[in-house]
Amino acid sequence: MKNIRAIIITLMVAIAATFAISGNFTSTSPKDAFGHTNSIEHKTYPHQEIDLTERLEDGKELTVNDLRRGYKNGAFTVSQVVQAHLERIEEFEDTYNAFTFINEHALQEASEIQDRINKKQSPGRLAGVPVVLKETVDVTGFPSTFGWEGFSKEAGGIELLPQVDAPIVHKLKEEGAIILGKTNMPAFSISATNANTSWAGKTLNAIHPAFAPGGSSSGTATAVSGNLAVLGIAAETGGSIQNPAASQALIGVKPTFGLVSNTGAAPFAASTRDVLGPHARTVADAATMLDVIAGTDPEDPKTEKADANLPEEGYAAGLSEDSLEGKRIGLYGPGWRGESLSPETQELYDRAIQELEAQGAEVVTDPFAGSGFAKYVKATGNIGYDALVYDIQTYLNRMDPEGDIPTVTELFNQSATKPWAAGQPLQNFDETELQMNLQNPNQQPDLDYFFEARANFQSYINEVMEKHDLDAFVYPQMADEIPPLEEGIHQPTAAPEVNISGQPLVTVPAGFYQSGTPFSLAFFGEMWSEAELLAMAYDYEQSTQYREVPVLEAESATNTN
Repeated sequence: MKNIRAIIITLMVAIAATFAISGNFTSTSPKDAFGHTNSIEHKTYPHQEIDLTERLEDGKELTVNDLRRGYKNGAFTVSQVVQAHLERIEEFEDTYNAFTFINEHALQEASEIQDRINKKQSPGRLAGVPVVLKETVDVTGFPSTFGWEGFSKEAGGIELLPQVDAPIVHKLKEEGAIILGKTNMPAFSISATNANTSWAGKTLNAIHPAFAPGGSSSGTATAVSGNLAVLGIAAETGGSIQNPAASQALIGVKPTFGLVSNTGAAPFAASTRDVLGPHARTVADAATMLDVIAGTDPEDPKTEKADANLPEEGYAAGLSEDSLEGKRIGLYGPGWRGESLSPETQELYDRAIQELEAQGAEVVTDPFAGSGFAKYVKATGNIGYDALVYDIQTYLNRMDPEGDIPTVTELFNQSATKPWAAGQPLQNFDETELQMNLQNPNQQPDLDYFFEARANFQSYINEVMEKHDLDAFVYPQMADEIPPLEEGIHQPTAAPEVNISGQPLVTVPAGFYQSGTPFSLAFFGEMWSEAELLAMAYDYEQSTQYREVPVLEAESATNTN
């Protein structure tokens, strides 16, 4: 599979070079990986070669605003930017294994966007921005595998081929984003630490291959952190946006449940907890992507309140370097959870608290003390997965409107190995309950108990915020440093709490452990408070600048793919 990918990417780069040499010509593309048939006119325009490697060696990672300026003033073309990223993927993908599928027509789409820019048409807010999508997100023409060998044709399983894009993909395309491909994840998204159970093999951490990449949005984080793409879409049910972002020194936005549609994404708990959100290298880029993907979706009733809670001027417009001034911030403590921080985590967190105070924030130690929250969380447990079968069936119904795809029951009956068997991703699920739900997969189970718990979680958090007049909470994202690739687990401090409550969280790089693993902060608060959280995170980011450009290795002894 790796050799095939390398050949495809090499051919794409060679074709692009041919375009640049041969001048103007017209080519009619076949049906591409996204199911589009376009007649694209390729032209050469005055530009300067963009040397992505040179930029990165100088510590200058491309941002969305860099691309906007460069395209506007003719410093480089969209095709050159996309080609530069494809060349980087070709160089490092065999080592890091970030991708499951590559868009073979990315360069053709880049040419089309460039043509729109040259004609001074409205190319979109993400025009020419190379983007990657977590494997869960449906793109027409790309298989949907759930990261599981049973649904991977390449691994000998059943192939599921979406006939329609997910709504989030439609939004990205409308705004001119160039989707480079889909990224690796563990089977059924079941790992908060790595993608080691994926049919496509392990994904490595861009910061250092020996570290766990974070899960389950492992490939998206590696692609964005490793500068194989500029932006990425991640997904979270129980830490899967924030963990990989923190593991790879990225900005991760776990949005309010219902702010971004999760329709058209392979589910784990779509009815209750699943969210899609940005991975980015800067807060400004994350805010820009959130501006594109947030909002009410007619296909997704869960998003009915989204438009009413969007900031009037947008998320990116609200960023300010004095956003922490006068803010009251709640700190991590036993009242939230009995789990203590490792000594080095506490040391790094203490430094971060001083940095928050230096920006004008006031901090409140352990505001949940005496609230009963930690006891309630422990008694409630990690809930919300009851509708797995129903959510998968609903997902399959949308994937193929013609109804040619078998039901989830039929798919599992056809698969050689059942996903709930010993050693399989769903082995910890109750098989009796799964089998019962598979008898009527279109019947949603009673979820009243979950939404009652969600309301209680929000009530506890809101009461604490009101009592202490808090604007947000800022915790260390992890209780201990990120584990090695092959052992240990990532220990987030605010999952599953924010996943059950449905409340938003933003991660920001905040330094490094002595081992070289990243340390990150988690900013979170009340429902729909993304604008405020991003603004505070931006202030912290700009005042500290802890993000460093990873130096990738073309070969790695730890790679076992």
